[in-house]
Amino acid sequence: MAITQSVPSSIDAHRTARRSPAKMSARGVNVYYGDKQALFDVALDIPEHHVTALIGPSGCGKSTFLRCLNRMNDVVETARVEGEITMDGSDIYELDVVELRARVGMVFQKPNPFPKSIYDNVAYGPRIHGLAQNRDELEEIVFTSLEKAGLLDEVRDRLDQPGTSLSGGQQQRLCIARAIAVNPEVILMDEPCSALDPIATARIEELIDELRVLYTIIIVTHSMQQAARVSQRTAFLHLGELVEVGDTQDIFTNPRDERTQGYITGRFG
Repeated sequence: MAITQSVPSSIDAHRTARRSPAKMSARGVNVYYGDKQALFDVALDIPEHHVTALIGPSGCGKSTFLRCLNRMNDVVETARVEGEITMDGSDIYELDVVELRARVGMVFQKPNPFPKSIYDNVAYGPRIHGLAQNRDELEEIVFTSLEKAGLLDEVRDRLDQPGTSLSGGQQQRLCIARAIAVNPEVILMDEPCSALDPIATARIEELIDELRVLYTIIIVTHSMQQAARVSQRTAFLHLGELVEVGDTQDIFTNPRDERTQGYITGRFG
């Protein structure tokens, strides 16, 4: 992909990069679904080992941008992406898409365990990517992934039971375990708590804070309270434009743009 043009928000992106290395970067990203443009010249750096929250009203382009980062928009027939997105300095469109999606895992809004056992849900990725040489190595990956996802103690004695037999919060943690089993570097989360109760939500938020030591995390959330709790960086999108990006505390206490102020104070959205 080619850079179309730079935008003012890239100034913030470069400030982020000076504080922490950028794991992924977007420059001049435009997305079209047919004749409709969904994103306009988005420029954003995703710092390594941070949680970056994407906030904004429904339909503002949060999930569209998230899907750009692992080329999920490639499967949408009418979608067209322009601009440049890099990971560790390499254009993601020059990477094999299977390799990219192994390095950039995704957790969706609604828990979606496979119709398989708990064990096989987690083992699926390592099997198809050939990450284990034998059963002992595969078992170690499964147990380690479940432990990282904070689920091992709850399912240790029922790994042969269907993943769909778990509660909603447990299913979402199983999906997180499945994502990290292929040893990704980045985890994308598209409103991972929207279908969960407050207790399950709190557990997922604790897990996100624990996982950022190992992974770079980008989360889309409609909850500004959640963004404030779990993220170190926040990007506000409105009508397909990246309005403002900065340290989460600054965004919520001292936003520079009137649109950001209006959104976080509830005047619209």
